[in-house]
Amino acid sequence: MLESKKKLGNELYQSLGKLFYAMAMADHSIHVQEVEKLNEVVRDYWLEVDDIEDEYGTDSAFQIVSVFDWLLEYEKESEEIYEEFEAFYTDNKVLFTPQIKNLAMSTSRAIIASFSGSNKSELILLGRLQLLFNN
Repeated sequence: MLESKKKLGNELYQSLGKLFYAMAMADHSIHVQEVEKLNEVVRDYWLEVDDIEDEYGTDSAFQIVSVFDWLLEYEKESEEIYEEFEAFYTDNKVLFTPQIKNLAMSTSRAIIASFSGSNKSELILLGRLQLLFNN
């Protein structure tokens, strides 16, 4: 039971990495300020969410940054990655507590506001996320 909780916890954080990447990439480019903001928010807020660790004994919240960095390296498309997040969310709604949803929304807002304010494509994606979480 604990192993599967751990695995799901890691998958949750990986999916959040996809979400935050999709948000930052919505305008087709990721700026250093967005990456720095993500790292800061993970350190300041996500590490406190739970005590799940990955197989290396590192806090699972760092999976968010690992996945984000991997997607950035391979320059994945925002839409494709957002849809992967959406599919994970739909299949695992139980993992998304009100606390996780609120933090995901505020993290998304912080990322898109970190570089010259938010633009239309980022705001549209934020709206989609809000609708997803409300249904």
